[in-house]
Amino acid sequence: MNSIVITGGGTGLGRELSLQYSSSIDHIILLGRTEAPLMETKELIENRGNKATYFICDLQNLESIKTTVEKIIANYSVYTLINNTGIGTFGPYEEMDDESIYQMINTNVLGTIFITKYLLPHLKQKPNAKIINIISTAGLRGKVNEVVYCSSKFAVRGFTESLQKEVEANKVTVTGVYMGGMNTPFWDHSTHIEDKSRLKAPAEVAKQIKEQDDGKLEIIIS
Repeated sequence: MNSIVITGGGTGLGRELSLQYSSSIDHIILLGRTEAPLMETKELIENRGNKATYFICDLQNLESIKTTVEKIIANYSVYTLINNTGIGTFGPYEEMDDESIYQMINTNVLGTIFITKYLLPHLKQKPNAKIINIISTAGLRGKVNEVVYCSSKFAVRGFTESLQKEVEANKVTVTGVYMGGMNTPFWDHSTHIEDKSRLKAPAEVAKQIKEQDDGKLEIIIS
């Protein structure tokens, strides 16, 4: 069974990507920290007549990543990994609390790096395997009140571009996706965006990503 792993698959863009890819992928594997939204996404996929499984996985916890990947590769044949999970805390850099900085770096950077590392040997055995990293325009240019968030996304961009070169001989495609803010729960506890309703709908962005997912090294959603 052809499976795809999507991190942060319970809500927002992760949920919409799961729904988009369920039309062409046999089986969707959802990862996230909270069970309720993962269950909801699984039900939405299954209501469309498609298959889905979810695992509770905390990308800030290396043991959680290792254990989850071991379960996945023992039971499923994964051809695609979409690194979608990301968190952000915004505001003046000097006023940012240390815990928020640790969480952004641990989730956005180390979470992406480690889950990719442990799934990569499995992916390299598959024909036409793909890794898609959801990065955002915060990985293309610096922004006021986003110092650490942009730093994390620039790091993922460097990881993506370097990994592209390292796995080229193994025929694994690594794609970086860059898009602006979306109207998702990402902003629920932030005042950084005054009116999130003016942002793109995640369903629209997910559709564009799926349509452009044809082996490109870079996808930019304007």
